[in-house]
Amino acid sequence: MKEFFEVFNGNFLAYLGVAFAVIFSGIGSAKGVGLVGEAMSGVTVEDPGKFGQLLLLQALPATQGIYGFVVGFMVMVTTGMLGGTVNLSMATGAYIFASCCPIAFVGMVSGIHQGRVSAAGVNIVAKRPEEVSKAMVPAAMVETYAILALLISLLLVLNIH
Repeated sequence: MKEFFEVFNGNFLAYLGVAFAVIFSGIGSAKGVGLVGEAMSGVTVEDPGKFGQLLLLQALPATQGIYGFVVGFMVMVTTGMLGGTVNLSMATGAYIFASCCPIAFVGMVSGIHQGRVSAAGVNIVAKRPEEVSKAMVPAAMVETYAILALLISLLLVLNIH
C-alpha cells in the first residue's frame, strides 16, 4: 500500500492532467484532420487547383490539439515541472488534473465533429469553390466550444497556488 501512495500522489495527478490535455485533444484533432484529408483527396485528384482552399478546411480541426498542448505546457511552466522535480500536494495535483479536463474532453469531441463538418464543407468547395467561406463558417462554429474549453482550462491553470 505504501508503494501505491509513493506513485499516486499530487505529482502523478498533475502529470496525468497534462497527459490528458495533450492526448485527448490530440486524438480529436488527428481524427478530424484525417476525416477532412480523406474527403479532400478525391476532390484534389479531380481538380488540383482546389488544394489550397481545401487545406484551409483541413487545418481547422488541428487547433484542438494545439490548445491541449498549450494547456499542458502552461501547467508545466506554472508548476515548475520543466525545471526539475516538483512536490505537489494531493489537493494541488487534483486541482491541476481537473483544470486539464475541459480542454481534454471538449477538445477531443469538438475536433472530431469539426472534422466532420469540414469534410462536409469539402463538397461545397468541390462544386462551388467561390463559396469556400460558406464551408468554413459552420466548421468555425464548432471551434467556439474548443475555445471556451481552452479559456476555462487556462483560467484554472493560471489560478494554481
